[in-house]
Amino acid sequence: MDDSPVVVVTGASSGIGAATARLFGQRGWRVVLAARRQERLEALARDIEGQGGRALVVPTDVTQWPQIQRLAQTTWSTWGRVDVLVNNAGLGRLKWLETMDPQRDIAHQIQVNLTGAIWVVRAFLPGLLEQGFGHIINVASVASFAALPTYSVYAATKFGLRGFTDALRREVEPLGLRVSAIYPGPVATEFGHHAGGPLQRHGHTTPARLVLRAEDVARAIWQLAQRPRRGKIVPWWFTPLLGLQALVPKLLDVLMARTVRTLRAKAPTTSQGTS
Repeated sequence: MDDSPVVVVTGASSGIGAATARLFGQRGWRVVLAARRQERLEALARDIEGQGGRALVVPTDVTQWPQIQRLAQTTWSTWGRVDVLVNNAGLGRLKWLETMDPQRDIAHQIQVNLTGAIWVVRAFLPGLLEQGFGHIINVASVASFAALPTYSVYAATKFGLRGFTDALRREVEPLGLRVSAIYPGPVATEFGHHAGGPLQRHGHTTPARLVLRAEDVARAIWQLAQRPRRGKIVPWWFTPLLGLQALVPKLLDVLMARTVRTLRAKAPTTSQGTS
């Protein structure tokens, strides 16, 4: 009987999710791969199994509650345990709010980034409570602390995910579960490539040498799984910057004001991206 630990990763078809699944698989964990793109999941599963790991593919759209239920049921019935749940699925729509489509850009973004994350935890929580152990890791963002122009809805979802994480931790840690969040800065993934809005298109980006790789975030998630804590900001040097923003919130307002006025003077544009 295989008693190796089990990790469930949503948004596993690319970027942070794929890198995380691959790393846990290399470390001897059984990996449940969940995302919409089945072909990518199957390719990743072959990669993991080719390196001696074990992977279970469960195509899942986190905006669909029945599919999330199937993910949880399939995981429990196949492997009978969940040690770590990595809630990673997410997307970005970075536009001026007045140009956002109410459904595609606003409602859908909230559904994936926040409601979907909550639904995933809801589906797995009864089993986690019954087994009496487990670690939920929600993949948030530094946008959970500092909201930039054009990130209005995205930041709202990540602020919400941070609040959900804090409340959930206080609900279930007395019962033996661990709950954490990881807060990455800019990451070179499909999300970052496709979600670039007016700020990014006009050169207001993080210097390339400071942009994280998906593998960097995966390692941070692995470290968090090994040594649970409330949260982890990556890279570390964002911590003092976010602390300064919390102490002097008007500072970011002032820094962004000229940029926004300049960009607003240009013709309105739209941008969207998913991951």
